[in-house]
Amino acid sequence: MKLMDNPPTTSLIELTIEGSCARIELAREEKFNALNVAMITELIEVFEWTKERSAGQNDALSDSNGVPYLRTLVLSGRGKHFCAGADINMMRDAGANTPEENRKDSERLDRLFNGLWSHPCFTIGVVQGVALGGGAGLIACLDYVVATENVRIALSEGKLGILPAVIGPYVYRRVGSANFRRLAMQASRIKSEEALRIGLVERVVNDPEAFDEEIDAIIAEVLTTGPSAATLAKELTLGFDRWSADDEALRRWTLDFTSRMRGSREGQEGLSSFLEKRPANWKPED
Repeated sequence: MKLMDNPPTTSLIELTIEGSCARIELAREEKFNALNVAMITELIEVFEWTKERSAGQNDALSDSNGVPYLRTLVLSGRGKHFCAGADINMMRDAGANTPEENRKDSERLDRLFNGLWSHPCFTIGVVQGVALGGGAGLIACLDYVVATENVRIALSEGKLGILPAVIGPYVYRRVGSANFRRLAMQASRIKSEEALRIGLVERVVNDPEAFDEEIDAIIAEVLTTGPSAATLAKELTLGFDRWSADDEALRRWTLDFTSRMRGSREGQEGLSSFLEKRPANWKPED
């Protein structure tokens, strides 16, 4: 069992644990939370630390000391903007780097985005101001995003003569082929209405004052779902995304998946609680 001790030491992000919720705040306010190597490294470490302490990963609600495992993760950015993309110094260095060095930087970015996209917790984004380049990539990797009306999101890499390749798979899965292609070609900022229409965000609020109410509501809803079911929904979706066999094989796979879930500890608890007309043990007390 993994205890909630020894969190990674950070200076550019802030990690707060509140019961079964991990809150991560980008804290380079003076740089509009632009991503540099140090911040990316800290985010990777925190994503991995929280993953290992998630309820879905451990198939348990708490550790041996009764400390709750994590079920939700909230990502936000301090100040006026969520994330302005790559730090200008990092972009400058990229122009002088060797192909091998740029490959290493890209691998670091891949770990960042895949770590968030595949995280076992239900992940929620709180987005205001701009979310450019890598900031848009972070949004695409989240399960649920609440944004303010003044948000501006862009796959801005094309303005620099490059492409959003590393974040591409996650944005593509979020918005689909045609929207991804258009956003990558335009590289211009879209407003909240369009972000909502194409599925890049789930909710738009008038101002940041409304964030807390929205986040609390979605967390409350998620906590009524079995934590392993929430985690394995990502595995199920990935199976659909990557399926290359025929429909009959797909149906057999879903039957096996269903049987595995029904026979699991959580599945048995869910079915028993339903038949006994009582709350499942993962549901918070009213």
